[in-house]
Amino acid sequence: MSSSRSSIADKLRALMAGRRGPNGRSHTSRSLSASVDALPGEHPSVSFAAVAKIANGSQDNPTVGTLLALCEALGVPPAHLLPHEAYDDLEALKAFEDPLARQVLALLNGLPASELRGVITDLEGRRAHLGLEQVPRGSADTQPSKRNKRRRKADEAAEYAADSLEGL
Repeated sequence: MSSSRSSIADKLRALMAGRRGPNGRSHTSRSLSASVDALPGEHPSVSFAAVAKIANGSQDNPTVGTLLALCEALGVPPAHLLPHEAYDDLEALKAFEDPLARQVLALLNGLPASELRGVITDLEGRRAHLGLEQVPRGSADTQPSKRNKRRRKADEAAEYAADSLEGL
C-alpha cells in the first residue's frame, strides 16, 4: 500500500477520534458499537471487538454491511473508509452525495484543464460573494507532475522534431 493512501484502520481511527459519540466524547470501540446498535431500521450488529479489530488493522477486510453501518453511525459517506486516495477527501465525498453536485461534475468531465481552472476561479468568487467559507485548494489544481512526463533522449527528440516538420 502506498504511503499516501490511508488504510481502513487509519481512516476509522481518525473518524473515531474526530467524531463525538452520544456522551460528547470521541468514540471508543464500545461507543461506536452502541451507536451502530442504536441506528434505526435494519442493519448488521457490529460488536465492539469487531470495531477494535478494524480500527487496529487486524481485520482489514470487513463486510460491506459492517462498513455501511459504521459509516452511518459516524455520519460519513461509506466510500470514505475505502483505502483509495480518491476517497480520502471527506468534504468532496459529502458534496458528491448531492445529486446537483454530481450533475456539475458530469458537466465538467472532459473540459480542458484551462477551462476547469477558470470554473474553479469563478466558483471561488461566487463563494466569496455569498460569504461562504473558501474550499482549500488541493493538488488537483496544480500542473501535472514533471516526473510523470517521459523525457526523450536527444536522438528521440531529433527524430520527433523531424517527423513533426515533415507534417508541415
